[in-house]
Amino acid sequence: MGLTTSQQQRLTSQLGQLELLAGELEGQPESLLALLRQLEQLHRSVQDGAFRRSLPSDRSQLFRLLESIERGGGWPYIPRPQLRSFLDQLQAQPAPPPAATAAGL
Repeated sequence: MGLTTSQQQRLTSQLGQLELLAGELEGQPESLLALLRQLEQLHRSVQDGAFRRSLPSDRSQLFRLLESIERGGGWPYIPRPQLRSFLDQLQAQPAPPPAATAAGL
Protein backbone atom coordinates (compact mmCIF):
# COMPACT_ATOMS: atom_id res chain seq x y z
CA MET A 1 0.00 0.00 0.00
CA GLY A 2 1.34 3.41 -0.93
CA LEU A 3 0.37 6.95 -0.12
CA THR A 4 -3.24 8.04 -0.38
CA THR A 5 -4.08 10.58 -3.08
CA SER A 6 -4.24 13.32 -0.46
CA GLN A 7 -0.91 12.33 1.07
CA GLN A 8 0.74 12.18 -2.38
CA GLN A 9 -0.61 15.63 -3.24
CA ARG A 10 0.72 17.08 0.03
CA LEU A 11 4.10 15.45 -0.50
CA THR A 12 4.30 16.63 -4.12
CA SER A 13 3.50 20.19 -3.02
CA GLN A 14 6.11 20.16 -0.29
CA LEU A 15 8.75 18.64 -2.56
CA GLY A 16 7.97 21.31 -5.14
CA GLN A 17 8.59 23.99 -2.52
CA LEU A 18 11.95 22.41 -1.68
CA GLU A 19 12.89 22.32 -5.37
CA LEU A 20 12.01 26.01 -5.67
CA LEU A 21 14.17 26.76 -2.63
CA ALA A 22 17.07 24.79 -4.12
CA GLY A 23 16.69 26.82 -7.32
CA GLU A 24 16.79 30.06 -5.32
CA LEU A 25 19.97 28.86 -3.63
CA GLU A 26 21.77 27.97 -6.85
CA GLY A 27 25.24 29.45 -6.82
CA GLN A 28 25.30 29.41 -3.00
CA PRO A 29 27.04 26.13 -2.19
CA GLU A 30 27.05 26.69 1.59
CA SER A 31 23.30 27.32 1.61
CA LEU A 32 22.66 24.29 -0.60
CA LEU A 33 24.82 22.21 1.73
CA ALA A 34 22.70 23.38 4.68
CA LEU A 35 19.56 22.33 2.77
CA LEU A 36 21.06 18.92 1.98
CA ARG A 37 22.06 18.43 5.61
CA GLN A 38 18.52 19.17 6.77
CA LEU A 39 17.06 16.81 4.18
CA GLU A 40 19.49 14.11 5.33
CA GLN A 41 18.45 14.72 8.94
CA LEU A 42 14.80 14.31 7.96
CA HIS A 43 15.65 11.08 6.14
CA ARG A 44 17.45 9.70 9.18
CA SER A 45 14.64 10.76 11.49
CA VAL A 46 12.02 8.93 9.40
CA GLN A 47 14.30 5.93 8.87
CA ASP A 48 15.27 5.52 12.54
CA GLY A 49 11.83 6.43 13.88
CA ALA A 50 8.57 5.68 12.11
CA PHE A 51 10.07 3.39 9.44
CA ARG A 52 11.99 1.20 11.90
CA ARG A 53 8.98 1.00 14.25
CA SER A 54 6.79 0.00 11.28
CA LEU A 55 8.91 -2.92 10.08
CA PRO A 56 7.01 -6.20 10.06
CA SER A 57 7.43 -8.40 13.09
CA ASP A 58 7.56 -11.76 11.32
CA ARG A 59 9.46 -13.28 8.42
CA SER A 60 6.55 -13.71 6.01
CA GLN A 61 5.42 -10.09 6.41
CA LEU A 62 9.00 -8.86 5.99
CA PHE A 63 9.37 -11.02 2.89
CA ARG A 64 6.19 -9.51 1.42
CA LEU A 65 7.52 -6.02 2.18
CA LEU A 66 10.81 -6.79 0.43
CA GLU A 67 8.93 -8.19 -2.58
CA SER A 68 6.83 -5.01 -2.69
CA ILE A 69 9.97 -2.88 -2.54
CA GLU A 70 11.50 -4.84 -5.40
CA ARG A 71 8.34 -4.49 -7.54
CA GLY A 72 8.00 -0.80 -6.68
CA GLY A 73 11.36 0.30 -7.99
CA GLY A 74 13.89 -0.32 -5.29
CA TRP A 75 14.85 0.60 -1.79
CA PRO A 76 15.23 4.15 -0.50
CA TYR A 77 18.73 5.20 0.35
CA ILE A 78 19.60 3.46 3.61
CA PRO A 79 23.24 3.23 4.72
CA ARG A 80 24.69 -0.27 4.57
CA PRO A 81 24.96 -0.65 8.39
CA GLN A 82 21.20 -0.09 8.62
CA LEU A 83 20.54 -2.79 6.02
CA ARG A 84 22.81 -5.11 8.00
CA SER A 85 20.74 -4.35 11.10
CA PHE A 86 17.51 -5.24 9.24
CA LEU A 87 19.02 -8.48 7.96
CA ASP A 88 20.32 -9.36 11.43
CA GLN A 89 16.85 -8.73 12.83
CA LEU A 90 15.35 -11.07 10.24
CA GLN A 91 17.91 -13.80 10.94
CA ALA A 92 17.42 -13.49 14.71
CA GLN A 93 13.76 -14.50 14.41
CA PRO A 94 13.19 -18.23 14.81
CA ALA A 95 12.10 -19.95 11.64
CA PRO A 96 8.61 -21.48 11.73
CA PRO A 97 8.39 -25.28 11.68
CA PRO A 98 8.56 -26.77 8.14
CA ALA A 99 4.84 -27.65 8.08
CA ALA A 100 3.87 -24.10 9.11
CA THR A 101 6.19 -22.66 6.44
CA ALA A 102 4.56 -24.65 3.64
CA ALA A 103 1.06 -23.84 4.86
CA GLY A 104 1.82 -20.14 5.40
CA LEU A 105 3.23 -19.53 1.93
